[in-house]
Amino acid sequence: MSCEKRIDRAISKGTTLLLGKCSRYAVFSDCHRGCGNMSDNFLRNQHLYFAALKHYYAEGFYYLELGDGEELWENRCLKRIQDSHSNVYQMFACLKRKNRFCKIYGNHDMELRKELPESIRLKNQAGGRDVCMIHGHQADFFNSVCWRISRFLVRYVWKPLEQFGVNDPTSAARNYRKVHKYEKHMVEAAEKKNVYLVAGHSHRPHLVEHELYVNTGSCVHPWGITVIEIENMKLSLVKWFMGTKKDGTLFVQREVLEGDIPIE
Repeated sequence: MSCEKRIDRAISKGTTLLLGKCSRYAVFSDCHRGCGNMSDNFLRNQHLYFAALKHYYAEGFYYLELGDGEELWENRCLKRIQDSHSNVYQMFACLKRKNRFCKIYGNHDMELRKELPESIRLKNQAGGRDVCMIHGHQADFFNSVCWRISRFLVRYVWKPLEQFGVNDPTSAARNYRKVHKYEKHMVEAAEKKNVYLVAGHSHRPHLVEHELYVNTGSCVHPWGITVIEIENMKLSLVKWFMGTKKDGTLFVQREVLEGDIPIE
């Protein structure tokens, strides 16, 4: 199956939510929540993530997560992940009770594919373009069609080597040649289908006016986390990071990197 067909199939196998003037969505991806050990890349930003999560909950946003929420290639037990980050899952439970929570699966949590949708479509009530959301591994042959081989390599080869600073060359997040190829596929798919195509997978945030391809980035950047906000029928790319006050006090800071791009 071609890359184009994999993306088409993913978009058709999703859940639909409404998009209107009053809609408020916070779109996360690639949290890679682990078991709280030294290989848990989520740990360094867990305080930033939780602060952002509480903000979006208090402000009435709907939480969307575009895959790789749990790191199930390096870890076999979902329960251990949930126990290690219990505050996050308690907040998820609060969001679910208010019907403001939806997540899809990615390649690193492919084991959840039987219980989660593959995509989310925000149906534009104003008659403009819909906003379609996938994880993005569908545009990456090795991490979609050959995901079991990739999982084996990550679990038994690259995870041990990562402790010595060796990067996984199969990862779109760490291989710039793969990133550019991946983004080319995503841009072409968005333009052909004439929809906003929001994804993660590459860990490279992307939001440019008049472009239909959008990327949330990830929650495992060394400098913070990135989120796509949808509010008032506009897209914004937001960064959460540790700021410093004049007296040297640290605080969690929100900064708009690119903002108020209309959904047309």
